Amino acid sequence: MSAVAPAGPAARTAPTAGIAQRADGTTVVPAVWATLVGQRTVVDALRPATAGHGMTHAWLFTGPPGSGRSNAAVAFAAALQCGERGCGDCQDCRTVLAGSHPDVTVVRTQKLSIGVDEVRELVRRAALAPVGTKWQVLVVEDADRLTDQACNALLKAIEEPTERTVWMLCAPTTEDVLQTIRSRCRLVTLTTPSAGDVADFLVRTEGVHPAVADHAARASQGHIGRARALARDEATRNRRRDVVALPLRLTSLGAAMSAATVLNDTAKAEAEALTDELDSREKVDLDASYGVVERGRRPREYAPALRELEKSQKTRAKRRHLDVVDRGLMDLVSVYRDAIAVASGAPGTLVNEDARADVEELARRSTPEGHLRRIGAIFAAREQMLEFNVPVMLALESMMVALQLPEGGRR
Repeated sequence: MSAVAPAGPAARTAPTAGIAQRADGTTVVPAVWATLVGQRTVVDALRPATAGHGMTHAWLFTGPPGSGRSNAAVAFAAALQCGERGCGDCQDCRTVLAGSHPDVTVVRTQKLSIGVDEVRELVRRAALAPVGTKWQVLVVEDADRLTDQACNALLKAIEEPTERTVWMLCAPTTEDVLQTIRSRCRLVTLTTPSAGDVADFLVRTEGVHPAVADHAARASQGHIGRARALARDEATRNRRRDVVALPLRLTSLGAAMSAATVLNDTAKAEAEALTDELDSREKVDLDASYGVVERGRRPREYAPALRELEKSQKTRAKRRHLDVVDRGLMDLVSVYRDAIAVASGAPGTLVNEDARADVEELARRSTPEGHLRRIGAIFAAREQMLEFNVPVMLALESMMVALQLPEGGRR
């Protein structure tokens, strides 16, 4: 299947520019695409659009978490603004990648949803003529978080596009976006990059030792952001190791309750590490914008602004906590999948190769069918937390009880 599917709206014409070639006639891929890992098919499909071949006013980027959906959209936006279709060195490329280009707006929400007011502001911006000579580009990360009202506001803007406006929406799957919106977008489908591609990327861009890069690439299961964190931070690696060690400990009801607490507390610690610095920086910026000093007088407008900031930070902390718990659950899934692979005698390197002894013991203690049931319990807990807003600890405790190992042998 092609990585890019045709869209319903009429195609548009983009400014054309040549792509450099080596002396032997081979094509030099523009540098702006270098941030995409293992997505060569997507790059090959998007590059012609920057020259006007198949260009349209609305795009939908889908793919599993960590595959680089938003990176692909931003790289495409840079290539559209660049006179060389993505050289990576010009002012347009640098400002788009840095998030400061006047004609490229990227919406990254830290909330649980994107509301209608935010979308209406985007629609207003979409109606403006570009400052430069190319496109007015609007990138919406987490388009699956749009509320119903926000979707309706966005739909009207996509149905009646202005001449030089391009919308780029990012979501895990097409089913996460309103059908009437996705039918008006050209689909770009990213895949999970291989462990080898991720490891090469970490060595090349982060200067990570190959052995550490290999471990991070396997443990992240193709999630680029997670791989970076595992490669850079020993504390993140240690927290993951604690989670991966849980399955063998689930031998009693008490152990299950304790494991739920460990997973929840581990997720909280990692989420706080991600948010505390940002929260402090936002508070400093708010104080500076209102001219507030430590013991000075505060303007009347300061208190409502502070309450709104604290409310936003609380919502963001909840989302980050859920995100980290979710990653922990996928780490658990990887252990049970490894155990199934070991039990079935499948060759190859395990995701948790560094914990092979524990995985082999887990395979001995239960059957592949039992591990499949445990994976089902994990996905049920994910659905309870993410879709039905079940309290995290309640969902984790119920899940851990279902993950208990049989006493004395296989079952």
